[in-house]
Amino acid sequence: MKTEAPIRNPAATRRRLIEAGVALILRQGFHATTVDQVCAEAALTKGSFFHHFENKEALGRAIISAWSAYGTALYEKAWNGTETDPLVQVHAMIDIMIGFTQRDEPCVCVIGMIAQELSGTSAVLREDCGRELGVWTTNVARLLEGAKMRHPPAQDFDALEVAWFLNSLWQGSMLVAKTQPDSTLIRDNLRLAHDYLDRLFPPTNPLKRKVAKKRKGQA
Repeated sequence: MKTEAPIRNPAATRRRLIEAGVALILRQGFHATTVDQVCAEAALTKGSFFHHFENKEALGRAIISAWSAYGTALYEKAWNGTETDPLVQVHAMIDIMIGFTQRDEPCVCVIGMIAQELSGTSAVLREDCGRELGVWTTNVARLLEGAKMRHPPAQDFDALEVAWFLNSLWQGSMLVAKTQPDSTLIRDNLRLAHDYLDRLFPPTNPLKRKVAKKRKGQA
């Protein structure tokens, strides 16, 4: 059994509890995870847990917020990097997502997992998940609006609707991939997302040819 390590840094203690909660949710889901298990995973006492969180739902809210911040940091280069063309930024974001599928750990989203498991039983966690998924979607919609202004599409489309479609493709692919031996399905669907975006813009668009050529060189 793990014993509590002497930690006098409240922020570090809270972070350990959140990280322990994430690890357990990834292994067994939110419902099956208990406060005792979180404390054992973090090597902390229940006193430490309840000093930072009123209950398991409060921990869940902190996990959702922390995972959203983690994801935002991963996408930062595509969303707010040195590249100024929003169409290139969207494609770069999808490339980052494809990169997630090539790591050793499973390609999953804790927010999506919590939303699926608890949407019918916890209005608080459902709303938190919806808000954070909306952050991702809003950022993508912003880039798509910019892409429309810079590279007029062959046919107009609603940027927010397309952003939600891409979010649903991403989350749904991670869900279905749990039934597969690896992340190939996610990777293939994300490549289709590249193709879908290509079709939203004129085939004569020089940027499209540039982006497509670059992707083929990386394949």
